[in-house]
Amino acid sequence: MHWLSMLLGLVSLGAATPAVAGACMQLDHDGNRYTVCEVVAGRDDLRMWLTAPDGAVFGSFDRVNASLADQGLRLGFAMNAGMYHSDRSPVGLYRDPDGAAGDLVTSAGPGNFGLLPNGVFCIAGDRFQVVESRIFSREQPECDYATQSGPMLVIDGDLHPRFLVDATSRYVRNGVGVSEDGSRAWFAISERRVTFHEFGRLFRDGLGTPNALYFDGNISRLHAPDLRRNDWGLPLGPIVGTVVPIDDQSPGG
Repeated sequence: MHWLSMLLGLVSLGAATPAVAGACMQLDHDGNRYTVCEVVAGRDDLRMWLTAPDGAVFGSFDRVNASLADQGLRLGFAMNAGMYHSDRSPVGLYRDPDGAAGDLVTSAGPGNFGLLPNGVFCIAGDRFQVVESRIFSREQPECDYATQSGPMLVIDGDLHPRFLVDATSRYVRNGVGVSEDGSRAWFAISERRVTFHEFGRLFRDGLGTPNALYFDGNISRLHAPDLRRNDWGLPLGPIVGTVVPIDDQSPGG
């Protein structure tokens, strides 16, 4: 589904249409409100961060921004990008141009991460992918950046089989979905507590993504300057976001 078509179906009355790809805006779906940021492959500079040059985990949007400022850059938008241990090391695989951390986890385990199937979000040049972890292990796709999380929200057009319509577990949740051709990715965070089933339906039915991946539901946070938003809290593990020049004041930039 094209971004404009999605807007016509979901946007609240009075909401502004984004001027450029990569802008974040609020959307309503099935009675819940979400903030969704669209990224276009080959046009928007999407990256991930974990370890700073000093060897410490970045841990916050502000620390990433401070590092980028030395290059005349800043975050366009950003959010946490996967689960992590108490030392903020990733629970599963993480990869960026500076190296890799964590091991790919393909076996079932406790918590949401181990609720198979889980998956990997991969940034590869001018293409995005959400790949089921066992397929990722078998095919070993090339990724400039990669982060593993779980569970998958949407798998080849179907909701995760363990999601229940009448579930009672509700959290503020965030995740990512990718268009069928890999040219676009949508990052979403709920504005109030939602179930897995509700969050999965946003990606499958609202955004039309055949594959989508859950990031987290306990520490979900968003940095979106065009919405005057910079969520704060306990230190983060992996972070994903767009990079723009400091003097770029356009929406999403």
